[in-house]
Amino acid sequence: MRTDSPVCHAEGLAAHTQVYIRNGSQPIAATLYQVEGDFLAGDEIGLSEAAWVALGVEEGTVVQVGHAPPLESIACVRQRIYGHRLNGAALTSIVGDVVAGRYADVHLAAFLTATATLPFDEDETYHLTRAMVEAGDRLRWPSEIVVDKHCVGGLPGNRTSPIVVAIAAACGLTMPKTSSRAITSPAGTADTMETLTRVDLDLGAMQRVVAVEGGCLAWGGAVCLSPADDIFIGVERALDIDTEGQLIASVLSKKIAAGATHVVLDIPIGPTAKVRSVAAAERLEATLGAVAARFGLVIRCVQTDGTQPVGRAIGPALEARDVLAVLTGDADAPPDLRDRACTLAGVVLELGKVAEEGQGRARAERTLADGSAWDRFQRICQAQGGMRTPPTARLTHPILAAHSGRVTHIDNRRIARLAKLAGAPDSPAAGMLLHVRLGDDVIAGQPLLTLHAQSQGEMAYALTYAAANADMLAIVP
Repeated sequence: MRTDSPVCHAEGLAAHTQVYIRNGSQPIAATLYQVEGDFLAGDEIGLSEAAWVALGVEEGTVVQVGHAPPLESIACVRQRIYGHRLNGAALTSIVGDVVAGRYADVHLAAFLTATATLPFDEDETYHLTRAMVEAGDRLRWPSEIVVDKHCVGGLPGNRTSPIVVAIAAACGLTMPKTSSRAITSPAGTADTMETLTRVDLDLGAMQRVVAVEGGCLAWGGAVCLSPADDIFIGVERALDIDTEGQLIASVLSKKIAAGATHVVLDIPIGPTAKVRSVAAAERLEATLGAVAARFGLVIRCVQTDGTQPVGRAIGPALEARDVLAVLTGDADAPPDLRDRACTLAGVVLELGKVAEEGQGRARAERTLADGSAWDRFQRICQAQGGMRTPPTARLTHPILAAHSGRVTHIDNRRIARLAKLAGAPDSPAAGMLLHVRLGDDVIAGQPLLTLHAQSQGEMAYALTYAAANADMLAIVP
């Protein structure tokens, strides 16, 4: 609205005020921005596309604008800021207001920051998980066992889910996989799969795909399963934080809402991964297990190597090509991605009772080798809307070794940051290809990685960062 709008003067509305806009009976909450000049008349308002659609208005529609009613749940956020624990009623109130769109980004940021400075305890994590589940829809499946798999994150290139889903579905299990987009990483499973097929499936489409193919790979934000999660993720991405309590609530709420009964959780451990030590992994595993048990959810955690990225590719389209190489049995497929996917798929098969204990990995490997997994993956993609070829970046640039030696350390966090500066995941073709692994011997002038970008500006930013952070790939003479 204009700064000198008579409504702003009459109601005392200032910039960044939370307001309600009403067109008929159902109001929406919005943040007020103020402008000057001739952009708007004094009796006009401008709406974002989302507000325009939500209100169902046309140009010239008369609407009512006023103060948003006080949010009682904000008092709970203030309690958390000052170090007080929250009960189930408080967290249900917060999540309800978040899903209803009553929280501005500043409120969301305050809540998430408060959960970072004073981490959630088990009870708070349980109550938040339950509130997030109850705020959305829940899927039900006819199968007695419904499996799922999730990685807690922090490891670039760890794109095992498409391979695991293909193996599990090919072996007769039900695996409706919903995934988030990237939070602090250069690609999430949903980002990668979107370069191969449609992922914005609604509940009906998900159910149809799973009924026919046994599995799907969908973006969780397109369905109303734990809807608060994607709202929180949007703010977490901007803050570049991912707190443990929120992580657990995010993972479990999505799995419970999707109807999973048995879940395998991948916990990579490494000095620059999200989980830094075995002790930290065991604490996370204990909390995950305790909270999951309160919902009757069976989980099995697998601690994996998080000392370096998985595969060669980092970025949505590049990671999709790694996945395809493994599924098609390409001789040049990254062996570590194949190995990790078979390990996790093996645990899924055992947990799903289609393989004896200790025999899951062998069956997963056979399912890859005989082409069954590749056939099922193609069928899933066709059922979701058709399979497409991942895009290719316009620009590439190699980063060369300054001297000869052996690769002794790879910094996952800075590698991920470099791929994001190159444009991933917003530019699906952007990211990087890694050409070396820990323990490799290199010679001066040898390519260590190749950056992929869609614009000169993003490539320039990435090259500047790479030059200033040459030690993210430590090479000891």
